[in-house]
Amino acid sequence: MKLPLFFAKRYLFSKKSVNAINIISSISMIGVLVSTTALVIVLSFYNGLERFILSQYSTFSPEFRIEPASGKVFSTKSESFKKLRALPEISSYSEVLEDKILAEYNQQQFIGRLKGIEPNSLHHVANEDMLLEGELEVELDSTDYAILGPTVQANLQVPLQGDGNQIILHIPDKKAPANSINPLDDIRTRVIKPGAVLGYQPGFEDLIIVPINFAKDLLNEYEQVSAIELYGKNDNSTALQREIQRLLGKDYLVKNREQQNPTLYKTVRSEKWIVFFIVTIIGIIAIFNIIGSLTMLVIDKKQDMVVLDSLGANNSLIQNIFFYQGILIALIGSAIGILVGLTFCILQEKFGFVTTSEGSLFDAYPVDIRYMDLILIFMTVMIVSTLVSYMASRLNIRGINRRGALEAN
Repeated sequence: MKLPLFFAKRYLFSKKSVNAINIISSISMIGVLVSTTALVIVLSFYNGLERFILSQYSTFSPEFRIEPASGKVFSTKSESFKKLRALPEISSYSEVLEDKILAEYNQQQFIGRLKGIEPNSLHHVANEDMLLEGELEVELDSTDYAILGPTVQANLQVPLQGDGNQIILHIPDKKAPANSINPLDDIRTRVIKPGAVLGYQPGFEDLIIVPINFAKDLLNEYEQVSAIELYGKNDNSTALQREIQRLLGKDYLVKNREQQNPTLYKTVRSEKWIVFFIVTIIGIIAIFNIIGSLTMLVIDKKQDMVVLDSLGANNSLIQNIFFYQGILIALIGSAIGILVGLTFCILQEKFGFVTTSEGSLFDAYPVDIRYMDLILIFMTVMIVSTLVSYMASRLNIRGINRRGALEAN
């Protein structure tokens, strides 16, 4: 193995005048370098977009959400939920009651989602930056307030200031008697004053957030809840999720953020890997330049091969010389390409010189460098290059043998 590698390095790094072979080898190396750099930059940019999109969703999405395995509501009176609330690993615990409701203001109507939460949990998971206007409160001085999603406010056109700006909430009473004569007896109606408007949050634009006691009164559901939303104190979310699931048993589902909205996560990640696949195909085309480089090298070094053959070198040794030549081209090109791509991404992350158009959600394209992606890129380039180099060296040795046989005849 040392002898073929020695010849391969000598052919690649020999100090001789520049000729066509050197130029073709350099072009092959640059092709690998450019394709590797492109993969690093594209994946890092998509990672940044993925992180941005998911962060927008995660701003108001709980770290864990407990739902019943069957049905829509469940009771939290059991001992398991008391133990869950007392777990030291949990920083925020909130019972949630949700349902579809009809909101009305000044003859404008909108069907939204009512979400009742424990008022003291709101400040554990939210901040004023999430609001377009108003105050982040759903209960203040024993008065109930609603935080409206932007779509709700846009449809109802309800102001936050002034008198008479209460919105009216309607919902069918699930526990109304079946023999009621007056249809209005089957509808529960409550009024509440809006206190704030949420900024755009994907998946939450139609929310009406209220205190849970107000939601229980409106929905006539005092004993059960729709879900429990939790936040952990540390980043060991997988272990905490397993612990919560073990504590509650199989009658409940403990969902992390990805499980709460699998479609969003799958869509974002599938787009990234589709682009990775397309850029990889383009890179493979560039890597095939190695075949031309090795073919030209074989022609140029034909006399050297004759000398090696006369000294007793077999086909395997000669084939390995060109095989290692291709590997060295790919190794150097991919290593420099990763370094160039990494440098570009670090500079973009620090200075943001690749900007977006005005009115975008961010000023500069976000970048997220993930070192596992760098390893994947390097392995992909090297595996493809290894296969291409093996094919090229094997075909070229067959060509040498065929020409040798014809010349002997």
